[in-house]
Amino acid sequence: MTFAELNQFPEGEIAPRLEECCGSASWVHQMTAARPFESRASLEAQASETWWRLEEADWLEAFSKHPKIGEKGKVSPWSAQEQSGMDDAASQVATRLADLNQNYLEKFGYIFIVCATGKSAEEMLNLLESRFPNAPADELRIAAAEQNKITILRLRKLLS
Repeated sequence: MTFAELNQFPEGEIAPRLEECCGSASWVHQMTAARPFESRASLEAQASETWWRLEEADWLEAFSKHPKIGEKGKVSPWSAQEQSGMDDAASQVATRLADLNQNYLEKFGYIFIVCATGKSAEEMLNLLESRFPNAPADELRIAAAEQNKITILRLRKLLS
């Protein structure tokens, strides 16, 4: 998609594409309404500003659209690409990630969110282990910051 198309497509055509970048319906609606954007930089700035103005429920909605780290099956091409560091993970690392993913979900009420692009399975496991002891309010902010990173990367992919 070109930058011009992003600005010009009708809402019904652009909304599903923005939803691939961030699964929050409120974020998609606000970003659609904020068009046209003057530049890619203004798009990214607006995306972040919009994200940080959302409610916790909107963040959780976006988190729910992601597969767990290492999850196989029906995942989007972008998710598969972002989690490619899992492709050659040792079985013990993959097992530990799966176990900790479940523990994380039980503790925090949402899946572990990390911007996985460029990270090995071991790096993701280390991040999960280091974040697990966090207080729920602190972890929610960290997860939201990771989602914001993912969103910006996906907007760049959308426009490439």
